[in-house]
Formats: sequence, C-alpha cells, structure tokens
Amino acid sequence: MTTALPRLYLLDVEGTVAPISLAYGQLFPYARRHFAEFLEAHSAEPAVQADLRLLTEENRADPEAPLIVNSGHSNQTIAYLHWLMDRDRKSTALKSLQGRIWKSGFESGELKGILYADVPEALNRWTASAQVAIYSSGSVDAQRLLFRHSIFGDLTGRIAAYFDTRIGAKTARESYTAIAAAMNLQPYEVLFLSDVVRELDPAREAGFDTRLVVREGNAPISVPYVHIAVQSFDGIL
Repeated sequence: MTTALPRLYLLDVEGTVAPISLAYGQLFPYARRHFAEFLEAHSAEPAVQADLRLLTEENRADPEAPLIVNSGHSNQTIAYLHWLMDRDRKSTALKSLQGRIWKSGFESGELKGILYADVPEALNRWTASAQVAIYSSGSVDAQRLLFRHSIFGDLTGRIAAYFDTRIGAKTARESYTAIAAAMNLQPYEVLFLSDVVRELDPAREAGFDTRLVVREGNAPISVPYVHIAVQSFDGIL
C-alpha cells in the first residue's frame, strides 16, 4: 500500500541538488588547503578533539591506512586526512573536520552554495504538503552551511532534518529504515532522490520510493538499475 504523494522527500546532495563540481572543484580543495592552519588554531577545542579521537579510532580500524602515532595537528594527521580524501573515503571524522573548515569559508564569502536552478522551486512545491530532509556523507553542519549560504539565499527554512553517516552508511538498508523511524514515517511514505545506484538500491529494499537523478556533469551510469530516472526536479510532485 502506498500513499498518493510522499510525506518526505529525502535528497542526496552531490549530483542531486548540487553539481559534483561544487565538491571536487571548490569544497574539497579548500579544506585540503586549510587543514594544517585549522588544526593548529583549533585542535584544543573539545569538539575538534572529539573529531580527532574518532579519526584515530577510524585509523586504527583500517588495515590499509597509514598509522597515526601522534594525533592533534601533527604532520601524520594531515597526511592521513589527505590520504582519506585521495581515496574518497566516507570518514565521519574527516567530513566533520571539513565542515568546520568550510564554515569559515562560507561565512567569509570565499565559498558559495551552488545548487541546481530547479532546487528552490522544488523545495517550495514539496514543502507545501510534505517535508524535505537531506542525507549526505558530508556532515550535518556542512549540509546546513550549503543551504544557508546558497546562491539562492537561505533555504534552511525548507529543510526539516539533516542526516549524515552517523545514522549509517548510505549503502546500508538499515540507514534508510533508521531515517524513516527518525521522521516517524513508514518507509513507503518516503521518496529518496540520488544520483548513485548503490544508494538507491538499499533505500528501495527498505521500502522507499526512489528516483535516479541524471544531471549533466554526473558520471555515466554503468550498472543495471530499476529506478525511475529523472533529469531534473521539474514535474516531481
């Protein structure tokens, strides 16, 4: 049994609401350039210390990773952060630290929240009768920054909730079940939109409705999929 319209529109970020080039052309290089100075200035702060402890735990649990002996703002820590970025690892600690660095960039105007042109109108349309939430490997803080400092103005008032990898991996069915529960919804009441098939598959297995977002500039889809493909949010009720 399904409802006529979703009660929640759950949105991926990169390749779905924002161009892939936003991350790889602007955000990631900015964080990489500022890791050393940020950690030197802020490594004594409790929130940053918590990120560094988590980073060390992740490091010790990964047999492939170069071992961090001294945490904090050591050269080993910087090298490990670069190692994670080079391999596009979905490290929760890395994403949190990146978000903290991006905050200063967004607030200073050095960074801009570039979104696709159809996003603001879609948010207005969907929130007239439902809720919108974001699910990204980027930290919740980074997600909020993107929508607060978007090129279309502050859109955070249209977003009911944000989820990152703290709720679970985007490739795990249990993550989507947890999101539905957190929003007090049945899985069939949620529509998940993403450009990544390996994220959509577990969401569909969890009972979500799904759409594969095929934007200009996204990587070609090279695997079989069963999801309805859309090229924009126009026409999605």
